[in-house]
Amino acid sequence: MLPLVTATRYVAPLREGGSLPGLVEADDLGTYVMKFTGAGQGRKALVAEIIAGELARRLGFRVPDLVVIDLDPVIARHEPDPDVQDLLKASVGWNLGVDFLPGSLGYDPLGWTADPDLASRLLWLDAFIGNVDRSWRNPNLLVWHGRVWLIDHGASLYFHHAWANAAKLVLRPYDVDDHVMVPYATRLKDAEEELLPRITGDLLDEVTALVPDAWLADEPGFADPGEVRAAYRDLLLARAAEPRAWLPDLSAGGRRPSPGPKPGANRPGWLGGPVR
Repeated sequence: MLPLVTATRYVAPLREGGSLPGLVEADDLGTYVMKFTGAGQGRKALVAEIIAGELARRLGFRVPDLVVIDLDPVIARHEPDPDVQDLLKASVGWNLGVDFLPGSLGYDPLGWTADPDLASRLLWLDAFIGNVDRSWRNPNLLVWHGRVWLIDHGASLYFHHAWANAAKLVLRPYDVDDHVMVPYATRLKDAEEELLPRITGDLLDEVTALVPDAWLADEPGFADPGEVRAAYRDLLLARAAEPRAWLPDLSAGGRRPSPGPKPGANRPGWLGGPVR
């Protein structure tokens, strides 16, 4: 399993989207963005964060360290915001922590020309995991010390929201139209030749083993967490097999990202803050 730490102080809510993650300090002296089991997206978003994020890490991408954070109910008593207090009370026990990157900035597709290799590898990864949340409006990328870091993979692995139809959903073509890296992903074939051979049953067993049993238990249609892990492995292996109709064809060229609000403008919690 991922490292287990205990939350010692709730610092502030990060008011973005509907999940209301929070900045917390833990007993390992780390500062984390905590994502809650009691949030509207539920535990499957946390499962996707672990499987997709840890897979990305093993494929060579930069991903902030993930931990499991144990939340004591006493912490909620000192929170004046009733919405946050309700969320904390609903999330007592284990939650997901993402290492806080102090001083990081949201990736701006209008002010940063992506490296073609990185862009192609990232687009291939997102197509493989079915990540629908890497648009030019909200790339879910941070720039920290001059390097790009991947965050927020809870919208990946959409097939696990409908296990009965998962075998069909996992082969569904990936919608690339809004992906932030389309204009720069000129080496997608090279990216696939590099990354695809690394998608093995052993690798998928390794990343699914990091998910706590409690977040896989009582899944309808499965006898135990082991069966759920095996389902993730088998479905992702099926996605990696021939034919890969889900892989986008960029031979006609991609469209440029449209002007809009700067990504990261709605991410106050990731900018600055206490230094670990």
